[in-house]
Amino acid sequence: MSYPLVWVNDLTFRYRDRAQPAIQDITFEAHAGELLLIAGASGCGKTTLLRCLNGLIPRSYKGELKGEIRLDGKPIAPLPLSRISQIVGTVLQDPERQILGTRVRNEVAFGLENLGLPREEMLQRIDEALCYLGIRHLRDRETFYLSGGEKQKVALAGVLAMRPKILLLDEPLASLDPASAQETLRIVRQMVDEGMCVLMVEHRVEDVLKARPDRVMLLEEGRIRYLGDVAGLYEVVNYREIKLPALEILKRARHDPPLPVLRVLPSVRSGANNDRAPLVRFERVSFGYETKPDVLREVSFEIHRGDVIAILGANGAGKTTLVKQAIGLLKPTSGRVLVNGVDTRQLSVAEIARTLGYVFQSPSHMLFAPTVYEELAFGPRNLEHPPDQIEKEVREALEIVNLSGKEKEPPLALSFGQQKRVSIAAILSMRSRILIMDEPTAGQDYRNYMEFMDAIVQLPNIEAILFITHDLDLAITYANRIVVMSEGRLVADGAPQEVLGDAERLHQWRLVPTSLLRLNLEMLPASGKFLRAEALAHLDSPGVREG
Repeated sequence: MSYPLVWVNDLTFRYRDRAQPAIQDITFEAHAGELLLIAGASGCGKTTLLRCLNGLIPRSYKGELKGEIRLDGKPIAPLPLSRISQIVGTVLQDPERQILGTRVRNEVAFGLENLGLPREEMLQRIDEALCYLGIRHLRDRETFYLSGGEKQKVALAGVLAMRPKILLLDEPLASLDPASAQETLRIVRQMVDEGMCVLMVEHRVEDVLKARPDRVMLLEEGRIRYLGDVAGLYEVVNYREIKLPALEILKRARHDPPLPVLRVLPSVRSGANNDRAPLVRFERVSFGYETKPDVLREVSFEIHRGDVIAILGANGAGKTTLVKQAIGLLKPTSGRVLVNGVDTRQLSVAEIARTLGYVFQSPSHMLFAPTVYEELAFGPRNLEHPPDQIEKEVREALEIVNLSGKEKEPPLALSFGQQKRVSIAAILSMRSRILIMDEPTAGQDYRNYMEFMDAIVQLPNIEAILFITHDLDLAITYANRIVVMSEGRLVADGAPQEVLGDAERLHQWRLVPTSLLRLNLEMLPASGKFLRAEALAHLDSPGVREG
């Protein structure tokens, strides 16, 4: 075998303001034509490892660094970032932090301009990268108006245009719809087969398995716990920490005690919503930007007490634009949105916030305070909650998202997954009656998001929950109602088993059946409703079916 493209020996790094190292004693190598999946819980050191490999540590992130790294046979320590970027390309976890250009073509050209390439070669590389990813149609679009998934693809195009030998992908599937995620994995496998070395950090292990990773690295508290093939991973991993295929979870969960049955939201009873006014009503809502006039097209639906609604759909289908109408950040071009019976055009964003709390897709759009505590206390203070109540609200919100003890830390110094949980906690602390979350599981490991979702759906003050997600299993597990958006229109609205039971329609909506969906459809006659795999394993246990 040829020399490794990535060679790491005894690597340890501690951030300047942290007492403990983020990664410790990391030793491994990766070769051309290899896909290495890096998995592990949020905050275990995955992103820190990538920052060491792309040179951001110690050049941008300061601290104590020990050990040695070689890229393409060259020691990384003496190389400038400009030289490192020609060897290794990185797609960040949050595309908002990577995109600088106002238009897609300018963004993809950014790195090439810094290399001083001739204009003709730059244009050729731009078109090649966009066509390779199937996004040539975005070439002249303004980046501001792209969806999160589209931005992710544009960020990848900018990296591929540089033609690096090594590609680092940090949660590349987090913002992509299921069909786009499959396409991305196919492209990644193709790049690997063509000789590129790809290191992919990803929580969606089940999805990445479709790209046939050559090896898996499992990090735990900054150390390598496992490094080997996929079959060996199954032997060491905890299925409640790393999400595995549904049949694997089913097999293991049968030997463990049943999970406690969750209490559903108070008003979810047969016929309970029929005689009550909706909390939010969309009446033939249409909306468009100057460059894209038909983002929403005559959307009508209602949110009632007890609803747990999952909004599904392809990237650019209008999901985020839809919920921004409800919270007053955008106003309909035609039609109207009523919150508690009042047109949002007559309400300020602050007034709406007393009823609806909104968690943005990107934490960087929300976080600004010097400490986590101040971040969480900001909303309740603006809503004029009493000081002793604010203390209680902040403490309980941190417990829900498993961040107790982080009160004094700067939010933006945390990992992306932890930042996402801070943004969720910031809204929970406001005690809004309706909680709206945009991609709540982005950057989250399986244990964390299951725990905070379990807690959120049982909060007594929340009357309804709406979440946008590309994670079909999240919708299956928690939603009692599925809404599907496609090309600006609401094309489906109903119970999960009704909306997700037609494979042909799922394909049209760019939704890909998961192992958990297939298992639920198979077991539906016995279960009567969709359940998580752990519950399906104990279907005969008392209360599972009724819960």
